[in-house]
Amino acid sequence: MQMNVAGKRCHVGTGGKSFDPAGSPYPPLLLVHGAANDRDCWRTVAGGLTAAGCAVLAPDLPGHGLSAGPALRSIEELADWLPTLLDAADVEQAVLVGHSMGSLITLECAARHPQRVAQMALLGASAPMPVADALLGRAETHPDSVLRMMTEYSHTLQFLLTGGGGHGIWGPGATLAIMRRSPPGVLAIDLANCNNYQHGLEAAAQVECPTLLLVGRRDRMTPRRNLPPLQAALRQFIRVEIPDCGHAMMNEQPQAVVDDLLHFLASTATPPAVPAAAKPAR
Repeated sequence: MQMNVAGKRCHVGTGGKSFDPAGSPYPPLLLVHGAANDRDCWRTVAGGLTAAGCAVLAPDLPGHGLSAGPALRSIEELADWLPTLLDAADVEQAVLVGHSMGSLITLECAARHPQRVAQMALLGASAPMPVADALLGRAETHPDSVLRMMTEYSHTLQFLLTGGGGHGIWGPGATLAIMRRSPPGVLAIDLANCNNYQHGLEAAAQVECPTLLLVGRRDRMTPRRNLPPLQAALRQFIRVEIPDCGHAMMNEQPQAVVDDLLHFLASTATPPAVPAAAKPAR
């Protein structure tokens, strides 16, 4: 669906169903994509969540996909943009789910705007999230070579070799196709945003809501060996690992992502308040 966010067009996926927070057992889920991606990286996961009754918003970030630009040039700006989107959708509080660069945006948003975040899930996360200087330079001059390298490193070798999609479908091609349709310059901006963001651990220490760390056990982009500082900074978290899965977990193991998110929501949701008239007499 199309929304107007701060006076600019924003395209938002809703998991194939109309956005209806009133019919959801949990607060709406706001799915935040990673570098050089858009809403379609969440397509299968969003569909699984809505099939379970959840209300889903999966926006193209500014300057990505079908949303108007320009692309924002810091994680902090993007973190402040999320509440603006929630305002436009008339949502007071949401569950933030961020992947890769989106995990940094989600983390910073939860620290800056705690009243807007009920729960938080960080997928393929690392804080900090450094990017090599050579990669930053090639993202500006030879972006397609960087996209192809990111596609290779985002999946397990088995998924790359077998295709993962069945019936002749090469699964990693979906990851590459989504990134290749990014507007010119977006890849370089996004990678610089990841590299420049140095406040992730400070943000994590401020987060009070329940947090899921969802990890691909064979992630080569944000390997699990990088997680201890982030875990140490978070006040309360649940860590779940998906076996035989790389960084692009929503493509490689979408049903596992859906199942783990739903289990997290069910186990950490705050029960609704009981109206005074309905409380049992003492």
